[in-house]
Amino acid sequence: MKHKYELILITGLTTLTVLTVVLFKIFCCRRRKEENGSRGIESGLECKKGDGVLTTEDLIKFHGGEDLTVEEILDAPGEVIGKSSYGTLYRASLVNSNSLALLRFLRPTCTLTAKEVVPFVELLGSIRHPNLVPLSAFYAGTRGEKLMVHPFYGLGNLAQFIRDGNGEVHKWPVIYRISIGIARGVHHLHRAFNKPIIHGNLKSKNVLLDRHHNPYVSDFGLHLLLNPTSGQQMLESSAYDGYKAPELIKMKDANEESDTYSLGIILLELLTGKLPVDENPVQDQDFYLPSALRSAILDDKIINLYHPNILLGLSDDQRAITEDRILRFFQLAMACCSPSRLLRPDISQVLEKLQEIGK
Repeated sequence: MKHKYELILITGLTTLTVLTVVLFKIFCCRRRKEENGSRGIESGLECKKGDGVLTTEDLIKFHGGEDLTVEEILDAPGEVIGKSSYGTLYRASLVNSNSLALLRFLRPTCTLTAKEVVPFVELLGSIRHPNLVPLSAFYAGTRGEKLMVHPFYGLGNLAQFIRDGNGEVHKWPVIYRISIGIARGVHHLHRAFNKPIIHGNLKSKNVLLDRHHNPYVSDFGLHLLLNPTSGQQMLESSAYDGYKAPELIKMKDANEESDTYSLGIILLELLTGKLPVDENPVQDQDFYLPSALRSAILDDKIINLYHPNILLGLSDDQRAITEDRILRFFQLAMACCSPSRLLRPDISQVLEKLQEIGK
């Protein structure tokens, strides 16, 4: 099986100290001692952005990360919760603030230079929306290592939530809340700025949930920090997982329509409880979720269009209303997954349709 390059958020791990974190901290501390001698560590922390170049060791702070320090970040006990070809994701305990954070370490060989990433980092750090994971701080080390700091969300990622089979995931109000929240987050990226910010890697693993099932889209614009080779690996991973729009050949060509396609796949996941790609299909069965659902329509197997538990416990009136909403939701998701990019609704239309469905 082809190796999958992906970030996987895994909650529930018990060990809070991982060798990788320790080695990374030892390396960074050793470099600081070599560079700064007996000087206090704070002397190298100020971010010198006047000329758009990071110098020595710098920490760029954004809203929510004003009190962070390099020492606190690098010394934070943590656990690995995801790996990809271009980096490692940690859940870390920040001692000073008594809180958890997501730390994303980007490998130097996979990213652009510090000078090149600064404008993109400042852009990503300025983005704030109730359904987007904010960037609290960005650290750049002396040897090209880079670290992104984000808030931690207690319920993990959407992919886990769907696969775990928790009863909440099959409740229509929860499905709807998550769906419209994701759409609002993507709408902000596409419409709130002079130029659309393309997510480029939208998938259920990159949607985080809090304990109230509110969604937070993560990883948006991350491909902007990667070199072309690593960006292309990200696209290949997206294709293998079933989220890549069919017309997309290179990551640099990702656009609003390709984000819409990925959003449609997520909506189908929520509705059916199934993976985008069936890794163990039976003979003569479509392994790709949109294709399987198109076949179900042709075969008049409407029951295959959504998870049967969605309608459990509803009265006759509630059932009729929910079935109508499910049908319209399904039609919207399939429109987003149209093989033709010109036939897909834009994100404003998607959000409008979802709001109508919720009335």
